[in-house]
Amino acid sequence: MTRSLVLSPGATTRRRRLAPEAYRRTACPGDRMTPLTPESATPEPAQPETAQPTTAEAESAQLPTDDVTSVRAALRSPRRLRIEVLGGLVVALALIPEAISFSIIAGVDPRVGLFASFTMAVSIAFLGGRPAMISAATGAVALVIAPVMRNHGFDYLIATVLLAGVLQVILGVLGVARLMRFIPRSVMVGFVNSLAILIFLAQLPHLVHVPWAVYPLVALGIAVIVLLPRFTKAVPAPLIAILTVTILVALTSITVPTVSDEGKLPDSLPSLFWPDVPLNLESLRIIAPYALGMALVGLLESLMTAKLVDDIADTPSRKSREAWGQGVSNVVTGFFGGMGGCAMIGQTMINVKASGARTRISTFLAGVFLLILVVGLGDLVGDIPMAALVAVMVMVSVGTFDWHSIRWRTLRRMPRGETTVMLATVVVVVITHNLAIGVVVGVLVAMVLFARRVAHFTTVRTVGGTDDDTKVYAVTGELFFASSNDLVHQFDYRGDPAHVVIDLTESHIWDASTVATLDAITTKYARYGKTVDIVGLNPASAQRHQRLAGQLDPSH
Repeated sequence: MTRSLVLSPGATTRRRRLAPEAYRRTACPGDRMTPLTPESATPEPAQPETAQPTTAEAESAQLPTDDVTSVRAALRSPRRLRIEVLGGLVVALALIPEAISFSIIAGVDPRVGLFASFTMAVSIAFLGGRPAMISAATGAVALVIAPVMRNHGFDYLIATVLLAGVLQVILGVLGVARLMRFIPRSVMVGFVNSLAILIFLAQLPHLVHVPWAVYPLVALGIAVIVLLPRFTKAVPAPLIAILTVTILVALTSITVPTVSDEGKLPDSLPSLFWPDVPLNLESLRIIAPYALGMALVGLLESLMTAKLVDDIADTPSRKSREAWGQGVSNVVTGFFGGMGGCAMIGQTMINVKASGARTRISTFLAGVFLLILVVGLGDLVGDIPMAALVAVMVMVSVGTFDWHSIRWRTLRRMPRGETTVMLATVVVVVITHNLAIGVVVGVLVAMVLFARRVAHFTTVRTVGGTDDDTKVYAVTGELFFASSNDLVHQFDYRGDPAHVVIDLTESHIWDASTVATLDAITTKYARYGKTVDIVGLNPASAQRHQRLAGQLDPSH
């Protein structure tokens, strides 16, 4: 089938690097990619809501792919360097309350989460495979390791982090990142939408049972983020929003919740730490299940986030390097007494989308600024109103959500199965607050729907016979467990002549279930004294059939 690709007038030639399924970029800030349908394969008139690229995006679009993420290129350009520095500063400010909150979830001191965010960000800046992506302490990891802290104490928690890092390195070297190709687009859309919802829900505790002044301050912060880019993009709007709200609160002496209310900030640098855990099988039995869970959750979130940033930045990433880089970063974090972590979608969106950063400089500086802010400027940072950071995260949530995916026009054109997969992913993530579970469920639902759809493509038809004693059946379609189970009911065992030919020229045998089904068909004909010839097998199918035929129990 020939597919056509329609590019908008402002699209650059780099947009041509697309998957075999042709996609058209949409104009909304939260949109990703939309499959072309026959109805949409013609140019449409420009929509009034078309978003203009940011200054950073426009400048990046004019550079070769390698230069967009090049540290040297950014260092030679004062404009791009400013974007990277300010992006790192905004991310560092946003990391502080998040790290403190995740420390509370894990049941550890706030400095454990803050130091973990520092070491993760700095180390992944050198080791990671996706430039500009932010890694730090996360809620998903905190939920996985919280039972270790609760039941066995801090030393066992650190041992869990260290083992999880080692497992991630092993999985990365083994090429687990290549499994990302099996995640459908509908799951990716569900992942993005559920992340946006979780980011928004995480802000609700800061908007409930708070002084009335919090609400106008949040509204002011949102207004600055929305309106400032219309006048200037020289400085990230989130940074100006934080400064504006903080200065206003300081001048008016309004009493509102601040960062210091979330937990005590550290006043010293992180130091090396070795967990006091016996090196025996009993310790391994305790930490291994949690370490494996942390490793898988961290890799899944990091690789999914890297895939999302690839699309936003229009530059590829090295997924295998990102996988083992996450592992090494967790090992480093564990040796400094941190709780571990993985990629953070909210802070990554602030860095890549809101600030326009594209290189490792912003990631590295996010960690450095975080340490400077909490250790050297802890008193000033503690006075930042939570309302300012809530405003930033609310707008990150709005910008992350794929609004195009829920438009009636999209839902009407999209196959119901694709929408079902997307909704299943979102619902499971929102209910469990676990991205890994949601993605796994989404992939499983997609697999079931795909198998069900492909199963109906298999047909059996009669094509006649060479004489009255022979009947020929032609089977068309892919034969695997879902389609071959019904194949046994497509033949007239009583009424057919003494000799039956089953032509599989237009079919392919994919698994043992199909071979067992063909054995069952042959056995049923044999009960009536009739013979069956299976012909037309391609080499791969013939080899599989020859190896398994007669070795399987047709009744199972």
